[in-house]
Amino acid sequence: MSFLTRILGLKPKTDYKNLVKQGAVIIDVRTKAEFSTGHIKNSKNIPLESLQTKSSSFKKDKPIIVCCATGMRSGTARRSLKAQGFQVYNGGGWISLNKKLQ
Repeated sequence: MSFLTRILGLKPKTDYKNLVKQGAVIIDVRTKAEFSTGHIKNSKNIPLESLQTKSSSFKKDKPIIVCCATGMRSGTARRSLKAQGFQVYNGGGWISLNKKLQ
């Protein structure tokens, strides 16, 4: 990583489409009520409050993409799952992630 890239905090863009092609699982950490109003096709709804107890069912050899409404809760989910050894990406808000997957 170059000096300028580190200073500006720039990272290479994540290719979410490719991650899904590689078998990534999309986990939406919003509440069930929020999820029912709209979500990414084939995503799994695991509210942030339940993520810790459900994470044992995830495979560590498969990438995970987390999303929520704005990217705040998915950021928390990413940190938690990463600390457990998962390969995890913060997809941010589900609407913008859905557009990136098109």
